[in-house]
Amino acid sequence: MLKNPLATLANKRILLGLTGGIAAYKCAELTRLFTKAGAEVRVVMTRAATEFITPLTMQALSGHRVHLDLLDADAEAGMGHIELARWPDLILVAPASADFLARATRGHADDLLTTLLLASKAPIAVAPAMNQGMWLNQATQDNLATLTQRGYKVFGPAAGSQACGDVGPGRMLEPIDLATSCAGLFDTGILSGLHLTITAGPTREAIDPVRFISNHSSGKMAYALATEAIQLGARVTLISGPVTLAPPDRAQLVNVVSAQQMLVASLAAAPETDVFIGVAAVADYRVAEQQPHKIKKNADTLQLELVRNPDIISTIAALETRPFMVGFAAETQQLLDHGEDKLKRKKLDLLFANDATATFNSDSIAATALWPSAAGTEQQSLGPGNKHLIARHMLALIKERLNANAKTGTRV
Repeated sequence: MLKNPLATLANKRILLGLTGGIAAYKCAELTRLFTKAGAEVRVVMTRAATEFITPLTMQALSGHRVHLDLLDADAEAGMGHIELARWPDLILVAPASADFLARATRGHADDLLTTLLLASKAPIAVAPAMNQGMWLNQATQDNLATLTQRGYKVFGPAAGSQACGDVGPGRMLEPIDLATSCAGLFDTGILSGLHLTITAGPTREAIDPVRFISNHSSGKMAYALATEAIQLGARVTLISGPVTLAPPDRAQLVNVVSAQQMLVASLAAAPETDVFIGVAAVADYRVAEQQPHKIKKNADTLQLELVRNPDIISTIAALETRPFMVGFAAETQQLLDHGEDKLKRKKLDLLFANDATATFNSDSIAATALWPSAAGTEQQSLGPGNKHLIARHMLALIKERLNANAKTGTRV
């Protein structure tokens, strides 16, 4: 299977600067490619750029308000131009007009885009686009040489027919070529190009408006897995029950409360997921009939009828086209026996069994990895150790088993 050339863009923050030029229309497709690859895009446009493509178009494609003015009261009240300069992993100016290159060379800071270039420590790349005569002019070439010496990356230009009717160098590279060039600036991790969906925390099953059934899960293991997976290059969707943890930076967070809500979110994520990791401690039962008002304490006993909740990981594992399935078994006794039973019964590719009493609300974990093989069930001990450290080992094993299954065509 060919590696996705845009895989390293997952989780990256790209500030896309548009200057005045007919090639600005290509930035619509460029933004779509970035976001499809899992990057987050913020757009800055010069006033000249707005004559060629509307800010509304770029806002719709990036999912964020387009930044236009250096002195913008609303922006200053929120992110501000200095905060915006600190935000990206890469600044790409496309198209980069001859005028923009000249002003960047001289260190101008008379609009938002040139100010950001001076204030940011992020790598900067430019995609020149101009008439072939302007490109070949010695002044432009001198400007490019100066910017290159300062560490700017220059992508293109290509040669061919131009809007003015001339033929020659000066065409902005095509969006896919620019996206690929940007992807090449980032190092890849072992999970680069993979989309992981991770369920986290407990679920709450309402009894009445003020009471619920739940458990002691803190969500720490799932959040550690999400954080480490992002560091290893994965795109992560984190479906989280109620926890008190700050969401991992750059994860797509989906907040849920009940098991049914978690199931709906998991099914929605499954079609585009490569690896599904069910870490959440989903409540096994819910009340048959949730009361609309607080139950009054009028009797010495109270009987509640409970019904079984859907089994989320079994449901995902049973899909006709399913992700690589990873489960967790938090047990209080017969750890390996119960873990092996869950691995087989739920048709999982990999399972981590751990002691529930030692893990809930703890920052450390010890687990045993179990997976099916031709010889039966194989196992590997992990930990004890900090959950973030063990998460790295878990993710390395997930990648190893994923590769092994792909190589042999194994499917549980």
